[in-house]
Amino acid sequence: MRRLATALLLCSFLAAPITSAQADEKGRIPMIKDKTLVVWVTLANLTQRGGSVLTLDDLKGHFDGIIFGELAPGRWMAGSDYHRRSQKEQGAYPPETAGPETLVQVAVVYKGNQVAIYRNGTEYARHEVAEPQGFGPGCAAVMGLRHLDAGDRACFAGAIEDARIYDVALSAEQIAALEPGKPSDPKPLAWWTFEDGRVADRMNAFPVVQFSGDVRVADGRLHLSGKESFVVAMREGAVGQTVDLNARKAQASDTGSLIASACELRRRFMSDPHRPRYHFTAPEGICMPFDPNGAIFWRGKYHLMYIFQEDGKHCWGHASSVDLVHWTYHPTALEPRPGDVDKGIFSGNAFVNKKGEATILYHGVQAGNCIATCAEEDLVHWTKLPTNPIVPIPKQGDPGYGKYSSWDPHGWLQGDTYYGIFGGATATLFKAKDLDHWEYVSPFIGPDPQWTDKDEDCSCPDFFPLGDKWMLLCISHKRGCRYYLGQWKDEKFQPETHARMNWPGGTFFAPESLLDGKGRRIFWAWVLDRRPADVIRASGWSSEMSLPRVLSLAADGTLRIEPVEELKMLRLNPRKQENLALVADSETTVKDVRGDCLELAVEIQPQGAREIGVKVRCSPDGEEETVISYDSQAKVLKIGLSKSSLDKRIEYRTFCMTRVENPVVQAQEAPFELRPGEPLRLRIFLDRSMLEVFANGRQCVTQRIYPTREDSLGVSLFARGGSALVRSLDAWDMAASNPW
Repeated sequence: MRRLATALLLCSFLAAPITSAQADEKGRIPMIKDKTLVVWVTLANLTQRGGSVLTLDDLKGHFDGIIFGELAPGRWMAGSDYHRRSQKEQGAYPPETAGPETLVQVAVVYKGNQVAIYRNGTEYARHEVAEPQGFGPGCAAVMGLRHLDAGDRACFAGAIEDARIYDVALSAEQIAALEPGKPSDPKPLAWWTFEDGRVADRMNAFPVVQFSGDVRVADGRLHLSGKESFVVAMREGAVGQTVDLNARKAQASDTGSLIASACELRRRFMSDPHRPRYHFTAPEGICMPFDPNGAIFWRGKYHLMYIFQEDGKHCWGHASSVDLVHWTYHPTALEPRPGDVDKGIFSGNAFVNKKGEATILYHGVQAGNCIATCAEEDLVHWTKLPTNPIVPIPKQGDPGYGKYSSWDPHGWLQGDTYYGIFGGATATLFKAKDLDHWEYVSPFIGPDPQWTDKDEDCSCPDFFPLGDKWMLLCISHKRGCRYYLGQWKDEKFQPETHARMNWPGGTFFAPESLLDGKGRRIFWAWVLDRRPADVIRASGWSSEMSLPRVLSLAADGTLRIEPVEELKMLRLNPRKQENLALVADSETTVKDVRGDCLELAVEIQPQGAREIGVKVRCSPDGEEETVISYDSQAKVLKIGLSKSSLDKRIEYRTFCMTRVENPVVQAQEAPFELRPGEPLRLRIFLDRSMLEVFANGRQCVTQRIYPTREDSLGVSLFARGGSALVRSLDAWDMAASNPW
């Protein structure tokens, strides 16, 4: 953040203060929800974006304010944290036309779930909110800056003659009757006028004033240049809080402090017992969502994009690798910028266009599906099409309304035609001869009640040839990752089989694939966290990808799924054991194999056993353990979770996106069956809280686990309902590839 040149001024009153019925004798402010913000203001220009003329900020990340031009150029809006209480569709709002010499009254009224905006006493806009925000004794009033945590530092440019906060919802008649500089009935909670070169709250609710940047008081008005210029007013008891806030902002620009903070963050991350060491983890900390996107093999490098959040907006991060194991982080690939039609960057993919440029087809928040291109060696600077969105979000009355959703797109070039799948309740097909003009073709695939539930959508689609078939890899928000295999011909996809990659208890979500220079189809997925929200916030991280996996078709047309060969470069300290006999209903601890970052390759011949498997993260007394097994009767590959953690807050449900309505499960079970005489071959990747289990190259189950005991590091083998033979067990410690 930039350094704030801030001077703290304790302002005297213009005259004897008017006693407020709303603030007590000590200036303390009660908790308020219904309220009215009113200003009389002139605008320096009508092209400015995102500044505030008056904001109420609770210093905890919540605010309500009168904002100009943030989401729609030239429009007034009721701003709020992450737009939770804002009307996002503002196309019907009248544009402001007042010149820099014209004084305009703007008021925002909050009454229950209703928010109304008035301009010069006439209703300008109205909308409903899910829940109003309360503001109590610790809040501050801000003029100029949108809110105190605004990372873009966008500030209002113009002059304010009068600003007021009422702790009641004024009527339209009361607002129209107000005059700048004159008292009102009811009395305001706070009231600023700007006479004799001073700034003062005449009601004494916010007596402490703090200035930043180019701020001056002249001609009875507060003048703000728009260049990080703003005023913060607070109560007496919050002076120290204000100073601390600005000290933190100033400290952020100090190189020594940044280095010290980075070292402390590194120490915390490296000592965290659950943070993965060799799975791809975002440097941006807590990301929700964290979909992998825009994966492409470009000029000898693997490029992977991913969603992260900055200043409350969704952006695409970017990393590249030459070996799929070690990653270099690049500047943000895509983000919403002032003047862009998109207000955030959501899911999409990457392909090469007819000009040989890398091309991203993505969903632009509040806009529709959009395109950006780049031809650079490292794909750092992307150019968005000026014609974006290529397909706007259909609104009621549009030809596409009810026919398709401009959502989660996936595009590719086939011959001289561009095709695009748009996700949604039903996936639809679009096509184009050039990137600017796309036309709707038809539904791409409909839900099959024999395979999926009726309420499953098709989002995050990824479509590609695999062997002699085509695969549609996608998610439903209800059940997570899944796929179809079938035929693509004459602009129709006819699925022949369907299977899942996530089952109750798992969080395998949002897949994304690429075709590399070796002809391999490689994909990743986002593996969601299972820890409680407060624990995640305290840890400072929550965003991991699965290991890169190779998809292929076997000779019989079934899917094969295996880890990439490059992971072998992380292997350390090899150990091997062979021909270990497992007596029926017995368990054997594996000597010399312990840890939380391991790869295990195990081959077990079932013989007469009904269930065989491996336990990992075992405490010596068995109080904690995670059970990996194959059940020949149930025909499932299973990860048992009943004793994975002593932390009772960890729960495993059908899927986290709908966890409230789904029951807790004790195991994640995937369909799997050994062929006659076939041994069980497991590849197990353990990386602290990440666990991935590959079985015979035909199935994979992904799980998050959170053991609490430091000694939960053991590995054991077991057989139930009969004997078994462990033909071989290879174990390796795994080197860390994450920088932290």
